[in-house]
Amino acid sequence: MAAIHRAAMPPDRPWSADEITSILNTHGAFFVAVPSGFAVGRAIADEAELLTLCVAPGHRRMGLGRRLLAAFGAEAGLRGANTAYLEVAADNAAAIGLYEGNGWVQSGRRNAYYARDTGAHVDALIFHKALVRG
Repeated sequence: MAAIHRAAMPPDRPWSADEITSILNTHGAFFVAVPSGFAVGRAIADEAELLTLCVAPGHRRMGLGRRLLAAFGAEAGLRGANTAYLEVAADNAAAIGLYEGNGWVQSGRRNAYYARDTGAHVDALIFHKALVRG
């Protein structure tokens, strides 16, 4: 998982294997996966949060992101969540298009949330989506 995250994310903040393990060991955490990608989230009470979604660069634009979003939503619903949230860098047009194309709605913004290696800061966009409980 760490290798896919490193390949898929900007070089300024990939998650290490230890970080992924630590997250997965927290209350409510879960992951869904396909051979070249995964999503990590958590569901607590009636809310879920998509913490990361990664598809290896050579496997993008094949529907894997959509499959992972659907699997994340289904699992979060089974865990009792009614609504899911995520945040994404405002300069990540591909991810924003994926989320909007799958029914996620922007509901907020965190100014200058992500720091880049260049010293620049990028806003985080907050999205939400109603889930079907299982």
